[in-house]
Amino acid sequence: MKKNLVIGAMALASLSLSAQKSATIKIDINEGKQIIPKEIYGQFAEHLGSCIYGGLWVGENSPIPNTNGYRTDVLNALKDLKIPVLRWPGGCFADEYHWMDGIGPKENRPKMVNTNWGGTIEDNSFGTHEFLNLCELLECEPYISANVGSGTVEELAKWVEYMTSEGDSPMANLRRKNGRDKAWNVKYLGVGNESWGCGGNMRPEYYSDLYRRYATYCRNYDGNHLYKVASGASDYDYKWTETLMERVGRQMHGLSLHYYTVSGWTGSKGSAINFTDEDYYWTMGKCREVEDVLKKHIAIMDKYDPAKRVNLLLDEWGTWWDEEPGTIRGHLYQQNSLRDAFVASLSFDIFHKYTDRLTMANIAQIVNVLQSMILTNDKGMVLTPTYHVFNMYKVHQDAMHLPIELKSEKMIVRGDRVVPMISATASKDKDGKIHISLSNIDLDNTHEVTINLAGAKVKEASGQIITSKNITDHNTFEQPNVVKVQDFKGVKLSKDVLTVKLPAKSIVTIEVK
Repeated sequence: MKKNLVIGAMALASLSLSAQKSATIKIDINEGKQIIPKEIYGQFAEHLGSCIYGGLWVGENSPIPNTNGYRTDVLNALKDLKIPVLRWPGGCFADEYHWMDGIGPKENRPKMVNTNWGGTIEDNSFGTHEFLNLCELLECEPYISANVGSGTVEELAKWVEYMTSEGDSPMANLRRKNGRDKAWNVKYLGVGNESWGCGGNMRPEYYSDLYRRYATYCRNYDGNHLYKVASGASDYDYKWTETLMERVGRQMHGLSLHYYTVSGWTGSKGSAINFTDEDYYWTMGKCREVEDVLKKHIAIMDKYDPAKRVNLLLDEWGTWWDEEPGTIRGHLYQQNSLRDAFVASLSFDIFHKYTDRLTMANIAQIVNVLQSMILTNDKGMVLTPTYHVFNMYKVHQDAMHLPIELKSEKMIVRGDRVVPMISATASKDKDGKIHISLSNIDLDNTHEVTINLAGAKVKEASGQIITSKNITDHNTFEQPNVVKVQDFKGVKLSKDVLTVKLPAKSIVTIEVK
């Protein structure tokens, strides 16, 4: 009976939409105060499934075209995204990873069992050198997630020395022996991961003391300054944030947070590509709930740190569906539909508003795992709908966020979540170009969006669009371009007013000059 009531409410909302399908947006181009850090568009690569082996790395002797062991097709696609930061080696894997197993001649590196993710045997051919060299190729900041759960203070201290010391020190000389003379620049260091769960099942009071101990011995060498990140809460665990802010405070530079858009009301996570309209709208509501979660964690941080010296890093986020049938259990390989693209666009629209505290976000994960950018097999790769959102939204990196006033139709979905049909964000780059990203999550109706750019002298406007016939549409190796970016012709300009015909289930970015 309850399900029928929910569906009935959705049907009534849809009926109201048919009467008026319009939205208004007001943007004052001179009201921007916060830069959108490029790190909001960060990535995450864990030793999980085929994210590393077969995804990023195939080895120098692979028949798959590679550049020093890195898949050339994947490498080039990631360069196009302008990735700002890449987190590694986990995730849960990080707290069982012992870095010395992944250095030196590859034939001498010991194998290990990946106990967290399917019991896979790994040969450690991708280790510290391979990761940090990849970051140099991508021109992105490395974000090292360190082993606190099963590692020692000495082990972590030596890893920092190995990576960043230029001196005549034992670990620096070991690095030179292994073929790297110059130290790497390593800024971000996560001191443990999910310490409340797979990283040690700790209480926040215990982890707070442990963080202080481990972080003390993570030294700054030769001009390299570490940005130390404490292992923060999972979504609604506000006590964890309160405890760390009270007990660790400014001894950390950043505090992490994890939030996944996971379906729970059906009893399972559900399929990535076989879902109902009701599933879709529920997902949009769960995705948007991250805003309330961010507000509550930020309020706690503001209580202890009103000057905002400690940043919040959402270093794991994204969708989590059932593994694809026929794939290896525990490898978290899932397809990626137009629905996932909306989770990405709506999330960015929210993230951009809180960058006075939220300074990094890392989607999980970069290749072949969860809400990935890319899917690979032995023959090639596929760019996912989420990849296309990241590519279209990259214009917002390091641009000035422009606050907006948005009025649009709304829908009430299961759980009494109120979901606006239109989501939007806007920014102005260093050259003065304005970029406006719009998402119409309505599956059935075009919405006419009127955008008032107060005080702007607009000369021209152009756009790009991501859409498809069905919300379940996705890209496969056989049909890699079902969902793609196309030119958008549905924008009209009159002085400082834009009128946008936003098709059903579409994501658009408009550039205004």
